[in-house]
Amino acid sequence: MKNFIVIVLVALGLLTVSSIFVINETERGIVFQFSKIKRTGDGEMKIYQPGIHFKIPLIERVRKIDARIQTLDEAPDRFVTAEKKDLLVDTYVKWRVADFSTYYVRTNGGSLENAQALLKQKVNNGLRTEFGARTIREIVSGDRDTVMEQAKESAQTARKDLGIEVVDVRVKRINLPSEVQNSIFDRMRADRQAVAEEHRSQGREKAEVIRATVDAKVTVMLADAKKQAFMLRGEGDAMAAKVYADAYQKDPEFFKFFRSLQAYENSFNSKGDILVVKPDSDFFKYLKETGK
Repeated sequence: MKNFIVIVLVALGLLTVSSIFVINETERGIVFQFSKIKRTGDGEMKIYQPGIHFKIPLIERVRKIDARIQTLDEAPDRFVTAEKKDLLVDTYVKWRVADFSTYYVRTNGGSLENAQALLKQKVNNGLRTEFGARTIREIVSGDRDTVMEQAKESAQTARKDLGIEVVDVRVKRINLPSEVQNSIFDRMRADRQAVAEEHRSQGREKAEVIRATVDAKVTVMLADAKKQAFMLRGEGDAMAAKVYADAYQKDPEFFKFFRSLQAYENSFNSKGDILVVKPDSDFFKYLKETGK
């Protein structure tokens, strides 16, 4: 009898524990009774708020739904601008469940993956509309905040359709597709190379002008130097001739003697020199006189 009482008490305790469930502050609960959602008296889905609640053990089960703000952050999508240019736009969305009954029904049992897929479609539709009405310059130059605000307002239809409240929509990054980026970079590189080649050609042209100017100046300077050299040489020759003439007039005989010595020196400055003349030639005049 005592064991039976213990067993009954343990069973009652287990039933009591299994009949209690707790909904945290960040959650909301839905109770299923024989696989059917438990509803209120007016037929609406009953949503359990945070706190301690009771259920019928083995008959009812609880499904909890996260009520916190969620983040939808997936791969960038391609959008087309007003001038038919493609852009890769990386966005993220902050959202939370506002209507738990609608959310549960429209997302196939509160599936987070389904909810994010449906929400992404709504947000992207709003972004496509905003990007399609603007050019790249308008988007980059300052309309990004307007685009995000309009996209957020457009996505607010998710509250009615999905039971989701869109808290914020943000554009993290806007890029051109890789194939467009490569073509733009190639064009920019070609433009820079063309500018560089133009600068080089202008430099070569200026270098040729400078080189020609310098060559002309050098030619003129050399001509002037040669002219001055010839003038100085002429003046020197004239002065030497005058000196010789003056010396000749003062002592003609000595001048002849001096010129004869120079002639002897130039004629016999090497041992191999041979001079064939008559002994009584005037060339040996002063040698003969010296011999006497």
